[in-house]
Amino acid sequence: MKKRLLALLAAAAMMLSVGCSGKNDDSSQNSSPNSSPAAEQSAGSVKGFQVDGTELIDANGNPFVLRGINHAHTWFKDELGIALQSIANTKANAVRIVLSDGGQWQEDDVDSVKDIINRCKELKLVTILEVHDATGVNDISALEAAGDYWIKIKDALAGNEDCVILNVANEWTGDWDSNLWEKGYTTVIPKLRQAGIKNTIMVDAGGWGQYGRSIADGGKAVFESDPDRNTMFSVHMYGTAGKNEKTITDNLEGVTGQGLCVCVGEFGYNHSDGDVDEQFIMDYCTENNIGYMAWSWKGNGGGVEYLDLAVTWDGSQLSSDWGENLVNGKNGIKETSKVCSVFE
Repeated sequence: MKKRLLALLAAAAMMLSVGCSGKNDDSSQNSSPNSSPAAEQSAGSVKGFQVDGTELIDANGNPFVLRGINHAHTWFKDELGIALQSIANTKANAVRIVLSDGGQWQEDDVDSVKDIINRCKELKLVTILEVHDATGVNDISALEAAGDYWIKIKDALAGNEDCVILNVANEWTGDWDSNLWEKGYTTVIPKLRQAGIKNTIMVDAGGWGQYGRSIADGGKAVFESDPDRNTMFSVHMYGTAGKNEKTITDNLEGVTGQGLCVCVGEFGYNHSDGDVDEQFIMDYCTENNIGYMAWSWKGNGGGVEYLDLAVTWDGSQLSSDWGENLVNGKNGIKETSKVCSVFE
């Protein structure tokens, strides 16, 4: 989604000119990222999410189906509190958070990530964390930089395996190149596990997230490269991957047909590359117990403002074309979302 990335960059420029026990453990905030035995001990003792075939299983052993909303945090840091509360008010059970590893924008440090996670816990939202700097980049070094970032801030992840999913890098690779996509993730995922990160890993498809074929081609190899066998996949659906029923079905069944777990990590109702059949995405995902997360709460600019789900940050008014249907419509969030059992 090259055009979407450019639009997001424009929006950022304009706006900046932009165990879930609930306990906070600040004892490791000043720890070196490479010398955190307390974090490693915590990671080893907390039962977290686990991928089981096509299902995501929570720490209590119950299937969990994502019904989430994306929030562009790294460009709108001052809106965090109101955005998270408003997203929780929609009855979403998860939020996907845009972060930066410092490659393109200001790095989101370990303390700020801990704060995000703790706020999400209080609101009973599963947190999906993603790095946006490698979006569309066809160089493995950008993916490795994202991996290095997660290792650097792993103290924020440790102990939160039951409520935090690690989406390694948003839409890494713009090319529709399954071999490059596979090589990148089979290189980086083992490094994350070697560093002691135990969270469920989420991997976006190649081709700006819309090339579902990359997962069909290389998903098994990527899954097997994870020593924990705890990796799931994500297809982003706009006018290319989400344009009609057949395309949507083919993209998702190309993953589930191999016994792999998948979600729709982003989708809209329209985009620069064409119309999206958002209703069929919601219907199909509901019928097949597949997660979905809509893009995005608010802050889109540069010509794609129509992707804002909310007219105001507090959600008092949802967009008529997108937000209302996503939240209140058939097979929308309010109708299908269930809070993760670890929060009950």
